[in-house]
Amino acid sequence: MSTLLVPYYEHPSARPAEWDRIVAAAPRLYGVVLNPASGPGDRPDAAFAEVAGRLRAAGVRVLGYADTDYGRRAATDVVSDLTRHRDWYGTDGAFLDQVPSGPEQFEHYQKLAVAAWGVGCGTLVLNHGTAPHPCYARIADVLVTFEGTWESYRALPPQQWPGDSGVRLCHLVYGVPPGADPEGLARERGAAVHCAVPGTGDHPWGTLPYTLHNPENAP
Repeated sequence: MSTLLVPYYEHPSARPAEWDRIVAAAPRLYGVVLNPASGPGDRPDAAFAEVAGRLRAAGVRVLGYADTDYGRRAATDVVSDLTRHRDWYGTDGAFLDQVPSGPEQFEHYQKLAVAAWGVGCGTLVLNHGTAPHPCYARIADVLVTFEGTWESYRALPPQQWPGDSGVRLCHLVYGVPPGADPEGLARERGAAVHCAVPGTGDHPWGTLPYTLHNPENAP
């Protein structure tokens, strides 16, 4: 079942074995977030282009990372990032980071979504990091409604999503200890897509989910 959304922010030339594991897990992946340089960077990167091609050949969605700075970043700059992701890496979707949760900026993101669709983003993931206003489900395929530590996640009570049941909810969890069951917890909390990694600190997304570290133990 394709339930893993993997944001892996390491260079393929530095971590080739880890990227091999991600490609090998293709049937289990909802998508992979490509993030060469907090976005596409200022020039094409051959190593990222190669791994993106392998992911696409394996049938995996490749999502280009773009920071929106909670609506403060100009829409033209965000769309420029998505266009470069498409042209350089063949991405077929977008992972928009730092998206506000309140409805006040929905119109801005609605226009941004239309622009993203216009440059070929067939899949749109919005990372709110917390439960957003239901209006965002009108423009997104996936809403990231939690991003945080394992301890915070365990303390989070299951919540009924009040909006459109057609949108997928995603939970991104880091600092997960060995032996934990983040996939089971994600199901209990209504997340159809998830990623749980052992990494901590300022760069948790430089580590792989435990199930990709030990694919023989994956469900």
